[in-house]
Amino acid sequence: MDKVPLEIRLRKKSRLLTISFENGRNFDLPFEYLRVNSPSAEVRGHGPGEGTLQVNKQNVEIDEIEPVGHYAIKIIFNDGHDTGLYTWNYLYELGTEQPIRWQEYLDRLATEGYAR
Repeated sequence: MDKVPLEIRLRKKSRLLTISFENGRNFDLPFEYLRVNSPSAEVRGHGPGEGTLQVNKQNVEIDEIEPVGHYAIKIIFNDGHDTGLYTWNYLYELGTEQPIRWQEYLDRLATEGYAR
């Protein structure tokens, strides 16, 4: 079943996107985490292994959020990135998988020789 958010709050001071879902789950997603996990082709590529590692996004901000129909949002970041639609299901996935995805990102940064 699709996940539907009850509330989406942009918390600029703490640099978090807070999402509350109908099933009672709530997630605080950091701006950097959302940026490096953008669903855009620019970040993810068009197939397995084609993604581009996003670096130096620690200070990225969200300028605006635009609704897309009844199924997604478009996030406009201050680094100019504004492609990729964050569907409700993808946002829920990002919330539930946050610890694993974040560690994978940090590990990949280290492997590629970048520091955060």
